[in-house]
Amino acid sequence: MSKEKGSMMERFQSFMEEHILPVASKIGSQRHMASIRDGMSLLIPLTIIGGVAMILAIPPIPAGIEGTNFFYNFLLAWKDFASNFYNTLMVPYNLTIGIISVYVVMGISYQLARSYELNSINNMVCALLVFLCIAGFPENDLVFSTSQLGSTSMFAGIIIAILVVEINRFFTSHNICIKLPSSVPPNVAAPFNVLIPTIANIVLFLALNSICFSAIGGGLTTLIYKVIQPLLSAAGSLPSILLINILMTTFWFFGIHGANMVSIVVTPITTAALAVNAEAYATGQPLPEIFAGAINSVFGNWITYTAFLIIMIFVCKSSQIKSIGKIASVPTLFNINEPMIFGIPTVLNILTFIPLLLCSIINFTTAYILMDIGFLGRFFTTLPFTVPGPLQAFLATMDWKTIPVWFILLAVDIVVCLPFLKMYDKQLLAKEAEEQS
Repeated sequence: MSKEKGSMMERFQSFMEEHILPVASKIGSQRHMASIRDGMSLLIPLTIIGGVAMILAIPPIPAGIEGTNFFYNFLLAWKDFASNFYNTLMVPYNLTIGIISVYVVMGISYQLARSYELNSINNMVCALLVFLCIAGFPENDLVFSTSQLGSTSMFAGIIIAILVVEINRFFTSHNICIKLPSSVPPNVAAPFNVLIPTIANIVLFLALNSICFSAIGGGLTTLIYKVIQPLLSAAGSLPSILLINILMTTFWFFGIHGANMVSIVVTPITTAALAVNAEAYATGQPLPEIFAGAINSVFGNWITYTAFLIIMIFVCKSSQIKSIGKIASVPTLFNINEPMIFGIPTVLNILTFIPLLLCSIINFTTAYILMDIGFLGRFFTTLPFTVPGPLQAFLATMDWKTIPVWFILLAVDIVVCLPFLKMYDKQLLAKEAEEQS
């Protein structure tokens, strides 16, 4: 029986190494995908700043509470503070999440131009100019508006950033640009090199925008949003999210950074959904998106690795597991799981792979259903990833019920993981006894 299991495991490993991992590696290193991933990282501090500002400006305090104790007095003081300084507090939100597509264009165009060894700043300015020409005038008039610079134009921004840089590269590689004498300083000559490509980009995209207005009554960003929206809805469904979690856990099993691999696809989706939820929260509307922000981490394997840590410290007896538990205890509490991943190790370890896979499915399915039925609040802001899981769940949703749910899932994960880690611990104990003898 064990030989059959070993053979099956070897076939699975061989299949993954021959067919899946090469494809995943190519996707991860593909120039445009890598530029999207690296460019989107620019948004992390911006969404944190905007989210914190919004929480301060719009405290989740129910009407009708009275100052009967210290906590209620604090909430009422917070509410008064937010009411008096609302306009000031919302400025950081409006200039971060409120125009998030602007930063998407800047980040991606900069990274893609740098990968081609083009002038990153000039290409970024060109892409930003083109995007503002298209998204800044949603009514096809001369009134500039920021209404289309938020989440609805994010994917249009991704496409425009890539196309603008590619068009600039085409012109540059074919020497279709203004060449100044070599005596002119490079910092003066560089802007003239992109003048013709910039004009070509503006003419092209304004023409496409005009065609869209004539055909569908909306601009190019509206067309892209209508095309992308069904795909985003499908990507945010429970089966799609579970598939993403399965792939991420499987990549980790083979020693590949699973979060980095799936972030190329997941980050644009969850960031756009987070911005949609933030806009809804800011206007007092129901939050429409479940798969948003850091939900995949907070209600994913962060819980499971905490369960691992508890079992390793209080149940396991082998010196290897005990020592790794001590080393990984502080990092794990702050969501840094690499010491545990490579210390246990979980790489090519079927006894840790199975519980990680099962728990990720259980955790996320539970959180998804509870959010879908309205029992739990949804994510509308981002926090530094080192904020402990239960605290992050509360602050990102401003729903206290996320904390007990997080700990209930932790208890479930402990029950699921316990027999597998005990088996692994037993193997290590036998190995240690053999080495000592």
